[in-house]
Amino acid sequence: MNDAHRWLHEHPELGSGPIPIEPYIAPEWYEREREKIFRKVWLCVGRVDEIPRKGDYKVKRLAAADTSVILMRGKDDVVRAHHNICAHRGNTVVTETGPETFGRSKAAIVTCRFHGWVYGADGALKHVPSEERFYQCFDKKQNGLSPIHIDFWEGFIFINLAETPDNSLADFLGDYAGHFAGFPFAELSYQFTYHTELECNWKVAHDAFAEAYHVDTIHAGSFPNTFSTGLQNVKLMGPHRTCAVCLTLGATPTPVAGIANSIAGASLVTQRAETMLPPTINPDKRDDFAFELSVLFPNTLIHISEGIWFTHQFWPIAHNRTLWEGRYYVRPPKTNAERWAMEHAMTLQRNAWLEDTATMEDTQRAMQSRAKTVQNLQDDEILIRHSAAVVDEYVNA
Repeated sequence: MNDAHRWLHEHPELGSGPIPIEPYIAPEWYEREREKIFRKVWLCVGRVDEIPRKGDYKVKRLAAADTSVILMRGKDDVVRAHHNICAHRGNTVVTETGPETFGRSKAAIVTCRFHGWVYGADGALKHVPSEERFYQCFDKKQNGLSPIHIDFWEGFIFINLAETPDNSLADFLGDYAGHFAGFPFAELSYQFTYHTELECNWKVAHDAFAEAYHVDTIHAGSFPNTFSTGLQNVKLMGPHRTCAVCLTLGATPTPVAGIANSIAGASLVTQRAETMLPPTINPDKRDDFAFELSVLFPNTLIHISEGIWFTHQFWPIAHNRTLWEGRYYVRPPKTNAERWAMEHAMTLQRNAWLEDTATMEDTQRAMQSRAKTVQNLQDDEILIRHSAAVVDEYVNA
């Protein structure tokens, strides 16, 4: 017999009552999230293959922490992280061109455009124009870039902005790291990227992607009758969470989608073999398995399937504004036919993402009316319920 309340029975500690709306709309709550979460926990800010050569760098703007971060690969092939602020007059060292800025210096240095102070990839202050005009108290060795704690997992770059992190990255990831260990993220390097700013709280954006209850309504056009609404293999791993999303077997794709799926298999809406999935993913070998949907606390969703992985990240800008970044990865195409099939699959995926984001700003505006003060969740919205509990725990720690 199908248990309509199976996740409540497995996780009674999360309760079954409604969850409050105030954390989504209150500026003072957002300020506590900034202090207790985004300035203290490990944040995923990129991948090492984004800066593959010595001297490559990436600058990531983090509005929730009032900083931007220089990630740079040194001549010693080590990737380090520093705050993007000059020790002279506080200007940004690397001029930003958007939420992410990329560049390269063969000498593995960055230079502040304001007065020409030069810093190495290791953060050391290398050169100060007219240095003799500074006073005796000035010491170049004490005025390098401000370092940031950095660590790596499966090619992902993590930073922690706390002066002293509460835990190591390994401890922070816990069982989550083992659950995805061994998946060939780096092999699937052909990337489609989207980003936009949304007028909603970062948790509104998170919640829109963290359940499959909406698929039959929101995605009726892009993926009609494609996914069953029930989640499978839900696992809660400390602050993180994961589950399986499954196909509706026997669903007939459109003729064009059927051809594209047969060429490249770059779409989530087709059955595929499981040659690259870790044994922890789809452990009961369900025929209807589509993809693993996971949330890496606080703001990163990682999804994996055979030959595909993709991420969503929700970066807070204000209590009611969020930067959404979506990235979709497949194997590099070898033929024009494969590229066409991948472009078709990504167009469908893009349409689905647009359908998801189309609800978010309306949700925020409606919530801000305070006409309703709580949300009523059903059993398969357990990832949202778990998220609310984890955020509350951090904010009120």
